[in-house]
Amino acid sequence: GIIVNLIKENGVFSVAEDIYIIVDMIEPMINFNSDFEVIITDSEGLPILFTKRNENNDETKIHVNLAGEYDLKPIDFSNFKKRTDEDGNVEFVYNGILNDKNEKYMAFANSIEKAGKAEYYVMTFTSTTREHAFVSITQRVVMNSSIAVMIAAVVGAYFISKRIVQPLKKMTDAAKSFGDGDFSTRVEVSTRNFEVAELGKAFNNMAESLESFEKMRNSFLANVSHDLRTPMTTIAGFIDGINSGAIPPEKHEYYLGVISAEIHRLSRLVSQLLDISRLESGERKFEFTDFDIAEMARIILISFEQKIDDKRLDVEFDAEFDCMYARADKDAIYQVLYNLCHNAIKFAENGGEFKIKISRITDTKIKVSVYDEGQTIDREDLSMIFDRFYKTDKSRGLDKSGVGLGLYICKTIIDAHGETIGVESYDNGCEFWFTVTEGAQPQKRKN
Repeated sequence: GIIVNLIKENGVFSVAEDIYIIVDMIEPMINFNSDFEVIITDSEGLPILFTKRNENNDETKIHVNLAGEYDLKPIDFSNFKKRTDEDGNVEFVYNGILNDKNEKYMAFANSIEKAGKAEYYVMTFTSTTREHAFVSITQRVVMNSSIAVMIAAVVGAYFISKRIVQPLKKMTDAAKSFGDGDFSTRVEVSTRNFEVAELGKAFNNMAESLESFEKMRNSFLANVSHDLRTPMTTIAGFIDGINSGAIPPEKHEYYLGVISAEIHRLSRLVSQLLDISRLESGERKFEFTDFDIAEMARIILISFEQKIDDKRLDVEFDAEFDCMYARADKDAIYQVLYNLCHNAIKFAENGGEFKIKISRITDTKIKVSVYDEGQTIDREDLSMIFDRFYKTDKSRGLDKSGVGLGLYICKTIIDAHGETIGVESYDNGCEFWFTVTEGAQPQKRKN
């Protein structure tokens, strides 16, 4: 089509007369593309111009056949064998005209007409041999590359999955160990995979928590067993002594008092266990009211008068106002403050200082602190002092009546109020404190 347009644009209408003008037009195209072939025939199909590559196949020349210089037969178009490819182009196989060898060409044809009748045919041919070779090479390269990529992907996926699966398998084995009661197993945390590393850290933290809880549970069982067995043994022994007559009648009243004290001790233990059960199950509901926490502290202080006198404690009560109203569950806060005062008096040294301080720390918060001069708490025990079943006095040398539940109950109550509880250990004593929300009642300063 390009050649036909060139011929028409240059005013060439008689191919036979202007054949060499056509040669000059075609030659640059042939030189630019050596795979480009041209045949111009008359209306009968006899070639009057054709191109042909030399024997070395490295140069294409234009040949004119106006006077029959070449012994060529008219082109029988029926000799073209058609095959339509995926793009709709028609590929031809033509033997013997263009080259002596069998070669495939992509052929395009156009006619030059005069008075509505085709006088000449212009046919262009482009060899598809190199194209097919290029496509074949490209296919092989793509295929080989695809195979290489697939192999690399499989190998990479294997190692990546191995890095992920191995830690998960170790976690599975560790979880099985937990099921057997062994909480000492830990998994190795790798920094190469962030998500797996975070999962490993969380798993190890869980293992530490379970191990710590298991230790506390064992300690609790030991403490409860001891604290149940001791009073029950005492009660049984004294009752047997009274029944058998081993204890004289004049001593009965004294030993019945001891039996009564031990029964009350058992009752307190059972009450604490029930409190914990109700708190953890959510059965205990808190009723928030406004009450005078300073007056509550005075009442609790008076209730410990005998114990304070027995230990000759130096008592100091410091309230910022005579009346300080808090908004909370009154019975629950009473239990917390009573427990803290009881512990402070129990662990205070004879003749030591015992102090209750109540002050406003913000416009809406009141801080209540209880200080005793005496036994201190080791630094490593401070973070676990409010844990369930935890006792800092492992020998029970000072605390023979507790099982490590009182402070846990205090913290659970304060947490349920949305408040804070803490402890400070000094060189000469300890201070426990907690906060409550200030009530709406009017306050009066002390005179």
